[in-house]
Amino acid sequence: MKRYYRMLMTVLFLTMAFALSGCSGEQYIVLDPKGPVGQSQKDLIIITTLLCAIIIVPVLILTAVIVWRYRDRPGRKASYQPHWEHSTKLEVTWWTIPIVIIAIIGVVTVNYTYMLEPSKPLESDKQPITIQATSMDWKWLFTYPDEDIATVNYIKFPEGVPIRFQLTADTAMNSFWIPQLGGQLYSMSGMAMTLYLQADEQGSYYGSGANFNGKDFAQMTFTADAVSQEEYDKWISEVKGDAPVLTMDGYESLTSPGPSDVQLFSSFPEGLFDKIVTQYVEEGGGGHEHHGASASDPKSDDSQTAFNTNLTQNEHAGH
Repeated sequence: MKRYYRMLMTVLFLTMAFALSGCSGEQYIVLDPKGPVGQSQKDLIIITTLLCAIIIVPVLILTAVIVWRYRDRPGRKASYQPHWEHSTKLEVTWWTIPIVIIAIIGVVTVNYTYMLEPSKPLESDKQPITIQATSMDWKWLFTYPDEDIATVNYIKFPEGVPIRFQLTADTAMNSFWIPQLGGQLYSMSGMAMTLYLQADEQGSYYGSGANFNGKDFAQMTFTADAVSQEEYDKWISEVKGDAPVLTMDGYESLTSPGPSDVQLFSSFPEGLFDKIVTQYVEEGGGGHEHHGASASDPKSDDSQTAFNTNLTQNEHAGH
């Protein structure tokens, strides 16, 4: 009975592990990249996993063999011998192999880390488009400074074109993430972080805020559609022709905590992203004076220069 009991517990444990692992394909979209950044990150995951498996798999197999081979059984008459001979060859073997593997993983990881630095522009013969992303409680506001449109919880961009995301937060820190296009990057109030991504295939991609920030965190998702250049241009024209204008009063309404459906706006207040970045910096007081002014204020060239300097420093210091 004890034997059958152990077998039953083993089956139940494996069933629970399988159930908790999740069976949905959405759990593994990070392993189905659709852009150059996501593909490189997948390569790094595979390389490091295989290198670790060189150590882990033999150790697990030997552990099972040793436990089974040398288990205590009724009638065993082997003598107890707690002392054994030292083996220099074995010591060198099981210390050298892990050290070599760790060194290789370190070199590979450092190489990919520098190659995939978030603010590093992607190699392309096409000019990148800029999308400014602001995390709120609990929604995403996206502004297109070149097209002068804005969206909530939805973005669209052409395939094969680099996207330069500028990230900030209206309140609490969050994390911007489109798993199939690349890794996550934090959005923080008072900072404008830069993340370059690109979609090599047309499709609809899942995006989310990957940092827990309150009760409606689970609803802080968005859709990222990669389409043809013609369809993208048509969409821009439709939004500018049919959607309402985002006013400052409308923006203030968006800042109220709560989830939101998809919204489209034909225009938005000039310099809105700059104002969001600098909203918590005090006016006056020495060195904070320039950073507190809006970067879009035409009356102050110094303010624009200061903001651009701050943005550049954040791009290179935050990563």
